[in-house]
Amino acid sequence: MKKLLMLTIAFVLSVTFLGCGTPPVYNVNNNAIAVTADKKASMSDVEKAIIRAGGGLGWIIKKEKEGLLKGTLVLRTHTAVVAITYNTQEYSINYESSINLDYNAENNTIHSNYNGWIQNLNKAIQVQLSLL
Repeated sequence: MKKLLMLTIAFVLSVTFLGCGTPPVYNVNNNAIAVTADKKASMSDVEKAIIRAGGGLGWIIKKEKEGLLKGTLVLRTHTAVVAITYNTQEYSINYESSINLDYNAENNTIHSNYNGWIQNLNKAIQVQLSLL
């Protein structure tokens, strides 16, 4: 009986830990910019919307050049840096670098909190763009 209980506990623990792997890096690729039919977003409108969205979540968003913003989020000892490319039709958010987020280039994996931060940034950008 004791042996069966120990085997059951070992099985449950092994299944639990197998499900806790590091997830792949989440990128947002070519997300469409939806505005009303009677209005077209300008590059300046899109840029300002992205900066507002990021700023509201604690991201520092800086313009690198036309159509490219760099976003940096610093939380405690963790830092995430993303490249945000955009035009009047679509935008993308792609991983650039990180500190203390267990990024593995070979497996393209990262700490799960990073993916949540990018999903939240993407939602905030969508909200800001919908207000254009």
